[in-house]
Amino acid sequence: MSGEPLSRSDFTYFMQIQTRWADMDSYGHVNNMAFYGFIDSCLTGFLVTECSHDKDHAAAIGLVVESGCQYFKPVTFPSIINCGLRVAHLGTSSVRYEVGLFADNDLTPSAQGFFVHVFVDRVTMRPTALPSNIRGGLSSILLRDC
Repeated sequence: MSGEPLSRSDFTYFMQIQTRWADMDSYGHVNNMAFYGFIDSCLTGFLVTECSHDKDHAAAIGLVVESGCQYFKPVTFPSIINCGLRVAHLGTSSVRYEVGLFADNDLTPSAQGFFVHVFVDRVTMRPTALPSNIRGGLSSILLRDC
């Protein structure tokens, strides 16, 4: 991610998440750590609903090996977070997700972040190829110019 805020049109998959009062911090806005939860919920939700990933029993699981988030403007309760998801890199065993977090009807994100998953064998914890159902689902939101 370039450091500049992206727009809603840069993302093809969206999930809505309702902020909770418990997400607020003593400064009167949603705490930075809540944004990581929104990102994780969005990409895990995509894997489960769009890729038919059985997170509890699948032979291959994704482990986060790198993450980051940039914050552009505060979010307060109550807000609906529209999480836009795209895939910036799809490797043999790894994937880089990018997520824009848009409060309510904003066209620019309040925050944007990324997660890198390496898929590993659940038993050996060694890297393994992305399962075909996950590769297929992620291909549908892969940036074509990366």
